[in-house]
Formats: sequence, C-alpha cells, structure tokens
Amino acid sequence: MARSHARTCSPRCRKALSRATAKAARSLPAELTSRDRWVRRAGDKRPLTTTGRAASSTDPRTWSTYKNATESVAGVGLGFVLSDVDDVVCIDLDHCLNPLTGRVAPWAASILRDAGATYVEVSPSGDGLHIWGRADVRQGRKIRRPDGTAVEIYGTGRYIAMTGRRHGSCPSVMADISAAVSALGN
Repeated sequence: MARSHARTCSPRCRKALSRATAKAARSLPAELTSRDRWVRRAGDKRPLTTTGRAASSTDPRTWSTYKNATESVAGVGLGFVLSDVDDVVCIDLDHCLNPLTGRVAPWAASILRDAGATYVEVSPSGDGLHIWGRADVRQGRKIRRPDGTAVEIYGTGRYIAMTGRRHGSCPSVMADISAAVSALGN
C-alpha cells in the first residue's frame, strides 16, 4: 500500500527520481541554484511554497533554497523567481520548438543567436524555450508575433517554471544577454 506522502512508489522509482534530480541539478547554472528564490509549481503553473501553499513572485518569505524545493513533494515541478535584487532575466519563447525533431523556428533561432552562449532550457510544454542570462530588465513585457506566438522578457516580479532540460549543447552558465534583449526592443 502506497503512503500518501511518498514521492515514489518503490525503491527502484526512488533511485530513478534521484538520478533525474541529480542530472537536472548538473545542468542548471550555479547562478540559479545558489539563490534562495525557488518555488514549486502546480499543474496549472501557479507557484507554490515547499509546503504546497500559494507562493508569491513578490514575497521572499514564500521562496526557498534549491535543495528544499527539490526535496519537496508539493506540486509537479520547480520554478525560479526573478527579483529586482540582481540582473537575472529570462526570455520565454513560446511555441518555437518542434518536440519531435528538436528544430527551432527561424524567428527563435535568431533570438538564440543574439543571446550567445548562455543557459537555455526546454519549457515544461516541450515546445518552448527559456533563455536565461543577465541584462537590465526592470519592466517585463510580452511581444505578440504575427503568427500568434509570443516572446516574453522578464527580470523581476515573475517566476518561471523550470525543467532542467538543457536545450542542445548550451552551457550551464548564464551570459550577458543584453544584445538579445535590445534586439527585441528594450
């Protein structure tokens, strides 16, 4: 009989989860995992505390360490909170990746080139990308593209659902992505 608080169904599943968590931790930039701005996320993308209560992207009392967030069983995954205390930013590219072929849409490939060698991960949907880096973005914005896709740029007051699924051969470090932000109309 499974325990209601158990994260896994068996020792075998527990070992697989441990390996997957360790792999994700190796792919995430230390610039993110060293900051105490982690939350859990619900299936509908709402941010949660490690105890399963509602978290806030503007209230540091609801955030936790990376270690505590990964050990929590609340929700379905992790999220990272963007705050005005530093220059960590995320460019969120919606519906730009073919999950079957791994091909990136030409418009998104251009943004990736502008961003340079920085950490990029596949979004939870499997068809979007999150470009992580450093830039001065105090006012977030959403840019609607003519084809219905969107590019979102945030640096504070938001949280981003994390997967740890590195895109391609991108590095596990965050670079200055100011050029990419500027090219998008900062």
